[in-house]
Amino acid sequence: MAEKPLSAPSTDAEVLISQETSPEQTFTTFTTSTAWTLGTALRNRILSLPQTQRKPALISIALATATPSSGPLHVIFQCATESGTIPDNENWVRRKRNTVLRWGVSSWAMRMKMVGGLGAGASAAGVEGAFVNKYALASANGGAVADEYAIHGGGYPVRVRGVEGVVAVVVVSGLKQEDDHQVVAETIREVVAQGS
Repeated sequence: MAEKPLSAPSTDAEVLISQETSPEQTFTTFTTSTAWTLGTALRNRILSLPQTQRKPALISIALATATPSSGPLHVIFQCATESGTIPDNENWVRRKRNTVLRWGVSSWAMRMKMVGGLGAGASAAGVEGAFVNKYALASANGGAVADEYAIHGGGYPVRVRGVEGVVAVVVVSGLKQEDDHQVVAETIREVVAQGS
């Protein structure tokens, strides 16, 4: 398989949200067959990354049928790309998914919204703390990290033409956060272009 590097994602929240809601990122329908096509395309795409970008990753696709407080989600696709994922990847998947379900945009777009409000020199801890404070989120460690949400790239909304809101969430966990985001964005665009 030929190596295919990822491009860098935008760091402008408005551009990211515009891309996520564009026709190029919107499915005509989304079924378990679509999830299979997307999930396997994501796995193949991650395995084609150059060694500088590639790491073992967990891919998860769940329908947007529940919220963090309402019960379990319906996961319709999940796999590890290769040996080396750890149980913590599952926790990151859950937290990124919760972010998409609550705010309706990618977890990377939420991060860029926070960074934009703080300025380019903000530390990672400052960005996380500002997120926790702004949305009054629970934090077991005193305000630095939200227990149920993550504003790290990799959680991405699935939209369907003619349907209001997010119908499913795709999450990748294991690469660098900007690559977690970008691999999903690029793969969704490719799968939608193929007519899925």
